[in-house]
Amino acid sequence: MDEIDKSILIELQHNARISVTELGKKIGLSTPAANERLKKLEEKEVIEGYRAVINPEKVNKHVTAFILYDTKRCKEFREFCKEHPSVIECHRLAGQFSYLVKVVTESVHTLEHFIDESMIYGQPSSLINLSSPVKHKPLA
Repeated sequence: MDEIDKSILIELQHNARISVTELGKKIGLSTPAANERLKKLEEKEVIEGYRAVINPEKVNKHVTAFILYDTKRCKEFREFCKEHPSVIECHRLAGQFSYLVKVVTESVHTLEHFIDESMIYGQPSSLINLSSPVKHKPLA
């Protein structure tokens, strides 16, 4: 990956809806050359996809929590997380805890319900998010 590819990635992280023509102008390539570079990055799976970033509060999800789990039931816990609609991220960890799960839900009441449901898989340790001063920061 060269500097042009890196420039493409930076631009896309700021605005994934940018047209290929505009992308080419910003990085100094013709539209066909920018399109070819973009397709190669997608084929190599450097770019895994494009997503809309949703504001949780605008869809009535007012509580974000990070929950650390100590579990020995990893397979069942992963399946629970994949299926549960409040889980938006699940990370396997090394160290004292097995998993870190990010939950976005309507209220502390629904968070409590989620924690109660998840306790059959292991011991949770919950952290409620107050704010996120750095979000969706582009990869350098």
